Amino acid sequence: MTPVNPPKKSWQFWIDRGGTFTDIVAKRPDGEIVIHKLLSENPEHYPDAPLQGIREIMGIQGDQPIPTAEIESIKMGTTVATNALLEHQGDRVVLVVTQGFKDALRIGYQNRPQIFAREIILPSLLYETVIEAVERIDARGNILTPLQIETVRQDLETAYQTGIRSCAIVLMHGYRYPDHEQAIAQIAQEIGFTQISVSHQVSPLMKWVSRGDTTVVDAYLSPILRRYVDQVATFLWGEKNPPTPTTPHLLFMQSNGGLTAAHHFQGKDSILSGPAGGIVGAVQTSAIAGYKKIIGFDMGGTSTDVSHYAGEYERSLETEIAGVRLQTPMMAIHTVAAGGGSILHYDSIRYLVGPQSAGAHPGPAAYGKGGPLTITDCNVRVGKLQPSFFPPIFGPHADQPLNSAIVWEKFDQLTASIDDGRTPEQVASGFLAIAVEKMANAIKKISLQRGYDVSQYTLCCFGGAGGQHACLIAEALGMKQILIHPYAGVLSAYGIGLADIRILREKALELPLSPTLEPQLSQAFQDLSQTARTELRQQHPTPPPIGQEIRTLHLKYQGTDSTLPIHWDTIPTMQTEFATLHHQRYGFTLPDKPLIVQSLSLELVCPTQIPPEKTHPRTTP
Repeated sequence: MTPVNPPKKSWQFWIDRGGTFTDIVAKRPDGEIVIHKLLSENPEHYPDAPLQGIREIMGIQGDQPIPTAEIESIKMGTTVATNALLEHQGDRVVLVVTQGFKDALRIGYQNRPQIFAREIILPSLLYETVIEAVERIDARGNILTPLQIETVRQDLETAYQTGIRSCAIVLMHGYRYPDHEQAIAQIAQEIGFTQISVSHQVSPLMKWVSRGDTTVVDAYLSPILRRYVDQVATFLWGEKNPPTPTTPHLLFMQSNGGLTAAHHFQGKDSILSGPAGGIVGAVQTSAIAGYKKIIGFDMGGTSTDVSHYAGEYERSLETEIAGVRLQTPMMAIHTVAAGGGSILHYDSIRYLVGPQSAGAHPGPAAYGKGGPLTITDCNVRVGKLQPSFFPPIFGPHADQPLNSAIVWEKFDQLTASIDDGRTPEQVASGFLAIAVEKMANAIKKISLQRGYDVSQYTLCCFGGAGGQHACLIAEALGMKQILIHPYAGVLSAYGIGLADIRILREKALELPLSPTLEPQLSQAFQDLSQTARTELRQQHPTPPPIGQEIRTLHLKYQGTDSTLPIHWDTIPTMQTEFATLHHQRYGFTLPDKPLIVQSLSLELVCPTQIPPEKTHPRTTP
């Protein structure tokens, strides 16, 4: 189905608010693309980078209102919730669980990432207090212990009186039998909790610990996200004024690679908001250039994100970020702490890069704000970064170029302290080699270790710092082709502009795959389709045409734990596809083992934007 482009001629803004820089791609009313970049945090000059960028592009002075009537849409990815999670700056949360499971999330799965470590440091818990609800429903829906409503009400009122306003509700088997969760949510709403996250809505899947963590994250981050979204929405629609057909459309990028309306943007779906836009941009621009198998290499100021694409987006259903298990569809992205702002260290024995980052404030030494030496400074010292080609956004009036003199001075001091006969340029090159090795190993993890021959792929390189290292990365991996798009420095923002509206719905089953199961699977997909279409109408009063409906089963061998996504088809076809993928991933198959349908998912795809470029067919892969 042909994507819909609104006929009116108005501004469009595609924004990626990253950890160091905020990238803005603006489409003018005449169709011309405008690129803008500014620091994500610059409190001396503006309170919010995306809104400031819109002002600067449209030529609006700081004290003048922005003519929102001239803006058609704003599509944005943001790190607001991500930073709140990493820095543990979310809202206070009360967790309601089934009696006897008070410490289950703290215990987790008892896995040991560092098996020989004698001191195990558990990640900090995101919830402040726990309420044990006297209730129990078994795996078949039988009520073993009725819910004691009044006791739960008293405990919630006590938590509310301490100032807690976010509530996460996670009960045993609540994903399949949600009556008790719904009853507790109703009580929390009556008491006055402003954020209520219930597990059967947030993550309706098996695995109590992952479902619980995801629900807690949603309750922890959604208020932070809501305040930021409301800030932007107030700028667009005015104080307490709902959106109208004449006001700009405000869409946010989700971790699953799809856009959603601002008022449906949840904390659990915002963790990889910006990086997901980068994958969409890489895939779209690579397809235009004729490349169908790519490794995405997105190197920004704080970290480097790598991804694999061979015809369809790869998502992980269970991800761990900052020690928190998230059970929600996310783009399969592997991140390493090696970005342009990664700080250089020398501990008298070896060179170290990161994981700490100088961020946007104070930033690398070259920013002239008193920051430490970083990878960016290495590239300045060896000549890969020329100050005359870098945005002049530094200094007291935000109009100065990079300060190369400070870089020279600090590298001379570092070289003197190392005192091993190397020149400052050789020292800088040594730090760069370490960063390249870390990034190349990250790519190996998502490609070679999963059965893909990376030499047959194209390295799609983007991000503000990506082009400085593309050739070194390709050489380290044996890759022969590199694609750098003209908008590579802002490709995440460009990808957010090209992204589709996507609605994903899931359902847990845990049933053997057999011909007798087909009618039940078909009915389950129909139910999910109706739910997704209802949400689409809620998000958009005039819903866009549905371009695609993707139906997927998540299969595994009986007695195993790892699933593989398989497209809905005939039973023999799905069995064959599963065997092929399992052999590629793990090197073996178990033909005598029955297959289990752990869950199924349905995805509605509504295209929103035709790429403003012509496709260039190629014969190369």
